[in-house]
Amino acid sequence: MADVCRAGDGAGQATVPARVWVERLQLTDFRNYAQLTLTVGPSPVVLAGANGSGKTNLLEALSLLSPGRGLRGTHYTELARIGTSRWAVAARLNVPSGPIEVGTGVASERDGGGPHGRRVRLNGENGTAAAALAAVGDVLWLTPTMDGLFGGPASDRRRFLDRLVASFDPQYRAQLARFGRAMQHRNRLLFEEVREVARFEGLEQLMAETGVAIAASRCSAVAELTAAITLRRDAAADAAFPWAALRLAGTLEDALARRAAIDVEDGYLAGLARGRERDRAAGRTLEGPHRSDLLIGHGPKGLPAGSCSTGEQKALLTGLVLAHADLVARRGRAAPILLLDEVTAHLDAARRAGLFAELLALGSQAWMSGSDPEAFSAIAGRAQMLRVEGGRIAAAG
Repeated sequence: MADVCRAGDGAGQATVPARVWVERLQLTDFRNYAQLTLTVGPSPVVLAGANGSGKTNLLEALSLLSPGRGLRGTHYTELARIGTSRWAVAARLNVPSGPIEVGTGVASERDGGGPHGRRVRLNGENGTAAAALAAVGDVLWLTPTMDGLFGGPASDRRRFLDRLVASFDPQYRAQLARFGRAMQHRNRLLFEEVREVARFEGLEQLMAETGVAIAASRCSAVAELTAAITLRRDAAADAAFPWAALRLAGTLEDALARRAAIDVEDGYLAGLARGRERDRAAGRTLEGPHRSDLLIGHGPKGLPAGSCSTGEQKALLTGLVLAHADLVARRGRAAPILLLDEVTAHLDAARRAGLFAELLALGSQAWMSGSDPEAFSAIAGRAQMLRVEGGRIAAAG
């Protein structure tokens, strides 16, 4: 039998800017949810419950209303409830143009589904995942696994950066995919000891074109985000969260700061040709946007983020995600849906209150999870409080 829960909207909700929000969420055989129908209002949603009860699973389902593999990055076939081979997430969303119905999932091979991808339906029409979901609106998230962003490998920060850029540039994910496929084919030729120049030229031309486009999109997005951070910093000297200093580090990004894009493209193309034997010895392509990094600093302290305390890093990351959400809204798009998993961990009472105030001012439907309901007491009267127990959800009493 389906678990059905309706949560009343939070009291005292002020007039807010245009936003995207989930009105109804339905899960079928997703993680620890056999069947769930959840109806909520546009105000923030708090999911409280013990570890392992299904809070993060529900946020993961919401994250699949955007392109990509969701907030855990899990392969689609691993999302099905134990003992099943398919799963489905469906939602009724409200966007500035009106309500829309979105469905996504993986069907069993017996039902005509494949093992590698997922299906997406928008208002009853089939579509490709990236194109259909990109049209829905922005879904941003902050999870405990991101707490190690500043001290972890550059690949973690690139993934964070790429999600940020993709929310501004609808062609960005396609450029990443085209670059990745071309580089993979080039690496295979190197591994197979192929030396015919003609077999490399087309791949390297594509890598140069898409690689510089990726770097240019990153530069533009980081510049916009830096400007938004500056506006936020100047508007609130006593803000609850420190401002982040951002800098891109990469061969192509550095070159774009000094030369025209066409010249950078020509230079990268020539560098790929010169570097074939070096890359062959290394077993991979050593230059390109797949090697870039996003360097993040604690602005008020003038320190690298990795040198800060755990609490400072959490506050810095939270502020960065809020700045991203603010920029999305400032660019004329609807305020995004925010998924904040265990967001109150490492935040003191003052910062928790500051977070809730920013979310209400932004107007986003923020879904927040935590094991301690008391951590959300400052927003209890203005949020929808839900209790999660063993894959079932009820209004908090």
